[in-house]
Amino acid sequence: EVQLVESGGGMVQPGGSLRLSCAASGFDFSGYDMSWVRQAPGKERDVVATIDISGNLVEDASVKGRFTLSRDNTRRTVFLQMNNLKPDDTAVYFCYALGPYGRQYWGKGTAVTVSH
Repeated sequence: EVQLVESGGGMVQPGGSLRLSCAASGFDFSGYDMSWVRQAPGKERDVVATIDISGNLVEDASVKGRFTLSRDNTRRTVFLQMNNLKPDDTAVYFCYALGPYGRQYWGKGTAVTVSH
């Protein structure tokens, strides 16, 4: 069974930090590009950052310099270190895997709230 299980969300004040994790199982993790996608209340899903199978990174301009995406193929886990969080970062964060032949998998999400 394919699973992507996110953790690490919560509530934090502006300027604070959180580290999200996504643990994968049931598929060839190292052969998949991994992304974090967020959905703010009332808005569509937006890609925050992607790390491909070679470790190349693509980050949305809104998070560059604040968020760091990394992957550990041995642990089958992808991480999103989020620093200097802003209220606009409030969203549900989803882990997303895209692999060969267009295979794709989604996690159920973890909520991040940035507020005083």
